[in-house]
Amino acid sequence: MKLLISALEPSANLHLEPLLSSIDAQIVGIFDKRFGKPLYATREFSVMGFWDVLPKIKLAKRAIKEMVMLAKNVDSILLIDAPSFNLPLAKALKEKYPDKKITYYILPKVWAWKKGRVKKVEKYCDNLASIFPFEDQFYDKSTYVGNPLLDEITVEKDPAISYNSVAFMPGSRKSEIKKLMPIFREIAKEIEGDKVIIVPAFLKGEDLHELYGDISEFNISYIMEETLSHSDFAFICSGTATLEAAIIGVPFVLAYKAKEFDYKIAKLFVKLPYVGLANIILDFAGKAPLHQEFLQEEASKEKLLEAYENFDKEAFHKGAKTLKALLKTGSTKNLINLL
Repeated sequence: MKLLISALEPSANLHLEPLLSSIDAQIVGIFDKRFGKPLYATREFSVMGFWDVLPKIKLAKRAIKEMVMLAKNVDSILLIDAPSFNLPLAKALKEKYPDKKITYYILPKVWAWKKGRVKKVEKYCDNLASIFPFEDQFYDKSTYVGNPLLDEITVEKDPAISYNSVAFMPGSRKSEIKKLMPIFREIAKEIEGDKVIIVPAFLKGEDLHELYGDISEFNISYIMEETLSHSDFAFICSGTATLEAAIIGVPFVLAYKAKEFDYKIAKLFVKLPYVGLANIILDFAGKAPLHQEFLQEEASKEKLLEAYENFDKEAFHKGAKTLKALLKTGSTKNLINLL
């Protein structure tokens, strides 16, 4: 099988990896260099926030034209997340090759904002592979294939063991890291035991002092799963990492600080009661939230330390079990059947 793949983000490539390990396929398109020789490497598209997107528009238009040319000789097409790029790409592909099968994996989060994307996805894509069990409330043609994290995560924290260690995950983008690290440094000084910064694997080789500032209070780890499973608690930036921590079973709080302009724009459009994926999934199922969330000025040393010191671990572990039951299964096998 020859696949055209569009995986613009580090998280998309993490979810792509178990799929490629399970099928015999030649791949072309946009993906991480560790999988082969891409048309464009994922890192060329890494952006965060409105102003960061602007320089990438010209690149995106050129990439879409080249991806359409590449698609001529492929058997199937897989688009992963990144709707701002993948929806225009899907339109261009379907108009050029109406008979080629297009699978959209990790659907646009229309339950958060931009509900108008539903019509575009269902018009231009043949298979809509959902990773959240509530998305059929928004998409008429979606198939819940399971959640990729249940395939990818192979460890689980033992709640009976204390490791005397606290993990810090300030995000994967420079803007996130620079906002949260000053606060995390202050918190680390108030906590006994080991303090570990979990650095995304794709940042290996970068100058960590330039990215994170003073990290003398911390140990460094590039192994997220193992580190979280050997931590008693974690302070985590919003994103997929919060759902990963919930599945592993490490108690945590979410902390997030965005550029003020980006945050105000998001508040105008996003009307969800929660930011963390675990909380969102549980809320759609009518369940209680799993963890606390501290956004913008609420993400202070004082409030985060208070949450850490008064965390209800028993309630957390009960909620984490409920969450995993809602997710049911991993997504790889079911996704393969759609390609």
